[in-house]
Amino acid sequence: DIDISKEYLKKINKIYIVACGTAMHAGLVGKNAIEKLCKIPTVVDIASEFRYRDPIIDDKTLCIYISQSGETADTIAALKLAKAKGAKTLAVSNVIGSSITREADYTIYTHAGPEIAVASTKAYTSQVVLMVILAMYFAEVLGSYGGIEKLKADILDLPAKVEAMLDETDAIKEFANKVYTEHDMYFLGRGTDYNVAMEGSLKLKEISYIHSEAYAAGELKHGTISLIEDGTPVVAVATQDALLKKTISNIVEVKTRGAFVMAVTNEGNTEIEKTADYVIYIPQTNAYFANSLAIIPLQLFSYYVAVGKGCDVDKPRNLAKSVTVE
Repeated sequence: DIDISKEYLKKINKIYIVACGTAMHAGLVGKNAIEKLCKIPTVVDIASEFRYRDPIIDDKTLCIYISQSGETADTIAALKLAKAKGAKTLAVSNVIGSSITREADYTIYTHAGPEIAVASTKAYTSQVVLMVILAMYFAEVLGSYGGIEKLKADILDLPAKVEAMLDETDAIKEFANKVYTEHDMYFLGRGTDYNVAMEGSLKLKEISYIHSEAYAAGELKHGTISLIEDGTPVVAVATQDALLKKTISNIVEVKTRGAFVMAVTNEGNTEIEKTADYVIYIPQTNAYFANSLAIIPLQLFSYYVAVGKGCDVDKPRNLAKSVTVE
């Protein structure tokens, strides 16, 4: 229902995507889609940082704000800042009539339904898909990408593919049962796989209380690899075909140093079985939607680890569903 014209999109020279936590990770996927489909420079920023660093904003800037609850204090404050500087603002929220939707110039809803658990799962997957849909909409208005109809068809296949993955969880559960007593874990990926690794790592921290870090796989050799020793659990995400061989080489690096690896990759990438201890395959889909499927095994992994430890998966300690304070 938003009415953004071709003239306006041609005028803007930068898009900011601003959010916190899980919503920010969804924004990173949105950045990739917008830049590739629309060729508009896009910056993702953490709301609590954005609002205090005097960002360069004017009437040629579009600012997109993502918040499941629509009540996230830092995100709302960042939105008000952008409006004061003359930018157009667009809110992405799951809650109709929430504060962020009343403040923004435009609003689109994820319509994910109520999410009972504190840690965001289906809200994240909905945000990811919606950000790609938004990029598709901009590209359609601009006429900047010729494969929009194929992308639309691919979206409609996603629910069935997610259902299929939820029916095949044995390997994820087995890996979780072998590592749930560990104190440290690492997640690796390149490109948008790194974005989904960040969200997978956050989920593990939130509900299992295990220290976990996500790294861009190519950064390993710049210091992080010193942390890998015998038995260190590593989860590697490798769904971007153009980067597959690079990611496999990084898995080899950690395996050589004793890591215990679960890889998440596309059906057909059986070469990775030579390297990883466990391989979770996701159904083939368009690269723009691979994140929507790749996060499912990571969410399930966090769930099984937390259950193994006896944690309250729905109500993690120290967390609230809606962060309404700074």
